[in-house]
Amino acid sequence: MSSSPARILVADDQKDVQEALRLLFKGEGFRTDTCSSPREVTERLRQSEYDVLLMDLNYARDTTSGREGIDLLKLVRAADDSLPIVVMTAWGSVELAVEAIRLGAQDFVEKPWDNRRLLSIIRNQIELAQTKRDARRLAAVQNAQQSESAPKLIAGSPAMHGILEVIDRVGPSDAAILITGENGTGKGLIARAIHARSPRSNRSLVTVNMGGMAEGVFESELFGHVKGAFTDAKQDRMGRLEMAEGGTLFLDEIGNTPPSQQTRLLRVLETGEYERVGSSKTRKADVRFISATNADLAADVSAGRFRQDLLFRLNTVEIRLPALRDRREDILPLAEFFLAHHRQRYRKDLNGFNASAIASLQQHSWPGNVRELSHAIERAVLMAGGDEICAADLGLAKEQQAAPSLEDMSLEEVERYLIQRTMARCGGNARLAGEALGLSRSAFYRRLEKYGL
Repeated sequence: MSSSPARILVADDQKDVQEALRLLFKGEGFRTDTCSSPREVTERLRQSEYDVLLMDLNYARDTTSGREGIDLLKLVRAADDSLPIVVMTAWGSVELAVEAIRLGAQDFVEKPWDNRRLLSIIRNQIELAQTKRDARRLAAVQNAQQSESAPKLIAGSPAMHGILEVIDRVGPSDAAILITGENGTGKGLIARAIHARSPRSNRSLVTVNMGGMAEGVFESELFGHVKGAFTDAKQDRMGRLEMAEGGTLFLDEIGNTPPSQQTRLLRVLETGEYERVGSSKTRKADVRFISATNADLAADVSAGRFRQDLLFRLNTVEIRLPALRDRREDILPLAEFFLAHHRQRYRKDLNGFNASAIASLQQHSWPGNVRELSHAIERAVLMAGGDEICAADLGLAKEQQAAPSLEDMSLEEVERYLIQRTMARCGGNARLAGEALGLSRSAFYRRLEKYGL
């Protein structure tokens, strides 16, 4: 849910009722506005956005039929079909309640109200409306991304032909997919391509960086929490699993899932069931799971760091991406693609790469793979002084030396070089490299992102 307090509009012609409700909702952290007539209600709704409208059905003192409220309900619902409306009256009847709900009210309470029941209704309506808004927002973002640029796969090399065939076959299914490969090989892009080919493509693709989350917030981020679940839980919060409802959940760096949380993740994969932190209410998720890792999960299973049954659930189909050095036919097409992107972003008039730049691109070992190539082209676009990019603009010379001189390097360059060497020594396994450098999982991933590795 949003970090701002929920806003409730109370419509009742009695000041003591308005004040009683205002105090009740204030105790729950809600913000309450009040009005006394149908005209005021429509004015308020035109001026501000509210999470719930709690409205009386009678306003004129000599009227007990509820027709004023019914007419107002029709008017409000015609103007906004998403605003939750709860109707309230001292002259309740089954027929009136049925008519109000038929016309679009979400619930009905009689005066005098029961505080606990009323608060439960209001909380449920706020949460339901927020969930619907989030789903619409996420779907709109996803649709906008798809319309602006569908995932572009530059994969002309023989090493990538089989990858494209697998994507075409598994994309339309709901099978769990595990994407493996070194850091920077484009696992996230492959996940987007699979999602774009699935029947869920009109819903959201939600990404969770399993390597970047501290263990203490893992459950809250993935499953959400309820108000009061822990010290800072000031209100209910939707987890990434709920955000991906009907769509795809991409679990990046799945190999870094804490062992203590692997059981809960396995349960979701097997049954779709989970609970928000602090709640005993079981929810059911309808999502497709795509995972990615640069780790050797089979080795982690043997070492007892990763559950074998979880691995079985994750890799119905495994897609192993080659390193950029093993698909050299794609280096120049990728470089030209990144050049076009960064040239437009920075408004630089560049015609392409000269011969020295092309040779440098082809000879470099690219330990950071496609991500490193993108960063190198971005740097070159910024540094280029002429109308073509030359080798010096790419800044690859130092990284091609067998032993760079530390005296000539900045502190950041030294750190980047050390991380690259350690990653190479650990076979591209980020978890092992982080442990070798004495860094926590989240701290190491922050540095990988910082240096484009």
